[in-house]
Amino acid sequence: MKVSIEVNGKTIQEEISPDLLLIDFVRRHGCFSVKRGCETSNCGLCTVFLDDKPVLSCSVLAARAHGHRVTTLEGLQEEAEEFGAFIADQGAEQCGFCNPGMIMNAIALFRENPWPDREEIQEYLAGNLCRCSGYEGQLRGILAFLEYKRQKGGENRG
Repeated sequence: MKVSIEVNGKTIQEEISPDLLLIDFVRRHGCFSVKRGCETSNCGLCTVFLDDKPVLSCSVLAARAHGHRVTTLEGLQEEAEEFGAFIADQGAEQCGFCNPGMIMNAIALFRENPWPDREEIQEYLAGNLCRCSGYEGQLRGILAFLEYKRQKGGENRG
């Protein structure tokens, strides 16, 4: 079957098998930030945006993305760069394997709720697997980033 999928702003038209997963499609096209972790939709490592909504690409057929826009971390470098530094500053990228999925989900959270509280952050990121750090570094990094945004003149909801 032939699909046309926009990946990080570039339209890709390709003949694919009907059972090709979206994770395999984007990795085939150089998006190696999308990781294969559990293959059971439990770890968050394969998160991509499908029309700006986070989805687990290991559980979406590439055919379902036909005519849609897919964005990976490679397509969000500018948006991710500033935030990613806060994660690194907290020592939360020990092996780095979970970082792309964690950053994708944090960006999705900030887009949905620019000023989340601690509980909202923990709830939103609960589906992300990190075997090294126990999530405390990521949480500290997100909280530090939000404080930085507040000091920079961002709005504060409370």
